[in-house]
Amino acid sequence: MRKYETLLLLSPELSSEEMQAVLDNLKGVLEREGASILAEDDWGMRELAYPVRKVMRGHYYRLEYAVDGKAVQELERIIRITEGIFKFVTVQLDAEYEPTSEEAA
Repeated sequence: MRKYETLLLLSPELSSEEMQAVLDNLKGVLEREGASILAEDDWGMRELAYPVRKVMRGHYYRLEYAVDGKAVQELERIIRITEGIFKFVTVQLDAEYEPTSEEAA
């Protein structure tokens, strides 16, 4: 398993219910692929340095998870076709990740 982090820039026009539905969908994709979600951070609404789709604000959300590489491809495919996600970036944090006994519990 490898450890990854995905940072999402969501549309500010999404209601909290719509945003939660998008995030639940992405977490469901990860769980179907056998991932373990290690951390989730809601960074909230932020001003952007430049307009994205003619909008100067965006909602940032970070997911940290451990999974095999093929699952990342599926997650990114789903992200690309999901309405309400402006941009995303996925970064590999650890090449070999073994959960500790506390994380496995």
